[in-house]
Amino acid sequence: MITSHFLVTDQVAIVTGAGRGIGRATALALAEAGADLVISARSPEELDQVRLAVEECGRRAVVVPADLSDLDQIPQLVGAAKSEFGRCDIVVNNVGGSFPRPLLETSAAMFEKAFHFNVTTALELSKAAIPLMLEGDGGSIVNISSVIGRLTDRGFAAYGTAKAAMSHLTRLMATECAPRIRVNAIGVGSTATSALEMVLTNDELRTSMEANTPLRRLGEPLDIALGVLYLCSPAGSYITGKILEIDGGLNQ
Repeated sequence: MITSHFLVTDQVAIVTGAGRGIGRATALALAEAGADLVISARSPEELDQVRLAVEECGRRAVVVPADLSDLDQIPQLVGAAKSEFGRCDIVVNNVGGSFPRPLLETSAAMFEKAFHFNVTTALELSKAAIPLMLEGDGGSIVNISSVIGRLTDRGFAAYGTAKAAMSHLTRLMATECAPRIRVNAIGVGSTATSALEMVLTNDELRTSMEANTPLRRLGEPLDIALGVLYLCSPAGSYITGKILEIDGGLNQ
């Protein structure tokens, strides 16, 4: 069956930022495709809801509340995968974000914070997980990047630069991790998550954003989650070092 190539049966995935939005959708997509999970975010309450949803899919989820901007908390995610499941096959680096701010109001501290939160966390979690992945059959790392890492707009000097760095970090990691670990990223377009709450509640802003997207709609978290599943599953086994752009066709 061709659909069997999209299964990740009995694999173990670490998903960060898993309490809501893209992270939650990704965790549930991987669970439905057969994976057990280590899920992390800042909110234990949100993670517990995701855990219950994973269990409804017949899979297990271990909850690890953490603020990964504190790099000292990163090893506990890999430790949970090892102690609870004895393996790690998939890492989805979904932690990130930064508020738009005009260039002249972007301080060095803000710039460095955006880089740390979006890029350094992904690097450090990947480094922590890779030895465990190599104890098994290898696996797949997916970094959640952004379309603003290749496009331009006002207010995104910090966030856009960080996401551009994440995209290139993906290519560099892929070169070093091949052939046993594949590393890819998703260039996410305008997606209906809490990060766009202001847009979602403002009909004028939403209509404008949809009109500027060739497919004339905002993305949904599931759109991104399905891309992650493709890259992690055997269906994507000949892909590494690539940025899969799921952005409704945005171009400049």
